[in-house]
Amino acid sequence: MSDIEETDGSEGAEVASGPVAPHRVIGTPPPAPRLLGGGTEPAAAGSESAVSSESAGGVAVADHDEELRQPTEAEIQRGNRAEKVVVACFVIAFLAGCGFIAAYIGLPVGLDRLGPGGSTLDAALRSNLALGTSLSVALLALGLGALLWVRLLMPEVEIVEERHELQSAPADRAAFAETFKQGAGYSQFVKRPLVRRSLILGTLPLVAAPLVLLRDMGPLPGTSLRHTVWSPGRRLLVYGTNTPITPADFSAPGSMITIVPEGYEDDPDALVKAGVILIKFRPGELDIPVRTQGSTLVGTMNWTVDNIVAYSKICTHIGCPVALYEQTTHHILCPCHQSTFDASTGATVIFGPAARPLPQLPMTVNTDGYLVAKSDFTQPVGPSFWERG
Repeated sequence: MSDIEETDGSEGAEVASGPVAPHRVIGTPPPAPRLLGGGTEPAAAGSESAVSSESAGGVAVADHDEELRQPTEAEIQRGNRAEKVVVACFVIAFLAGCGFIAAYIGLPVGLDRLGPGGSTLDAALRSNLALGTSLSVALLALGLGALLWVRLLMPEVEIVEERHELQSAPADRAAFAETFKQGAGYSQFVKRPLVRRSLILGTLPLVAAPLVLLRDMGPLPGTSLRHTVWSPGRRLLVYGTNTPITPADFSAPGSMITIVPEGYEDDPDALVKAGVILIKFRPGELDIPVRTQGSTLVGTMNWTVDNIVAYSKICTHIGCPVALYEQTTHHILCPCHQSTFDASTGATVIFGPAARPLPQLPMTVNTDGYLVAKSDFTQPVGPSFWERG
């Protein structure tokens, strides 16, 4: 047999005598004695195997002393059996993909879909098992079908290509086009329409799945991020005990507690935006200037009661809870990125990446002596980019 040395492409292939190490492409079957892009005809039967290529680096197929022959009846039967297995895999992938979409749509997870007595934990478990199993079967069946297609239906072709310059010559491009056509023929994609159609069928649910999953993105928020559940007259409740609070109950200067709106103590969706921190100051320590944003009032001493001030607990950087308070300096600290706010001057930013002060909740006292909200926050709470919502 002949040995092949790779050249830089400027000279023709240099052929030396000696044993040839097999150049086999992993996963490909018996080499077909046919050129794939320029070169001479295969060596005649009975002669030593040869590999032909053009001086510009054409692509050729090793002969290996095999003549082109028609498949036997047994090989045809094996091919037909393999075709049925491949088609079965693709059909299974289609059914599993449909099952994935059906499980995503049909298995309830949220409280609003479970009905009375429904368990979100059990529902999430069933949904995850159904989604994971169906998607795994779909991908596994597609992969197995593709593997069997390559291993059992496509012929084995051994290809050798010389190194060449990056810029391809017109002859090389023409050779590539011819190679592509021959490769398409070897793939059996055109010859076996049942395999082609079942492959397309099996991938359809996976193509459609992202369209279904987009439903989770929900509707655009519109202006909903600008508002919370605070409203005029809604009482401030101490977080944890859910009890209303009077100015006399919160009389120790330097204290800070977390407040939630009455009626939404157990509503996590509402509390994400409506959490408030209440801070007590000594007389003369609190100095909140009248601040406006455009024509909107966003901070004033008139919103405090007995040197008690209420600020949003949501950092204006990326929305972390600002739960740390330093009594001696009156600094409110966000633990995520160290944004620091001065509570005595309207929670103005004195350090860190936060872009604006913590929104102040307008506050007063009702006829029963309890602290209540005068209105909702007059500016959006949370990250500054929410203002664009």
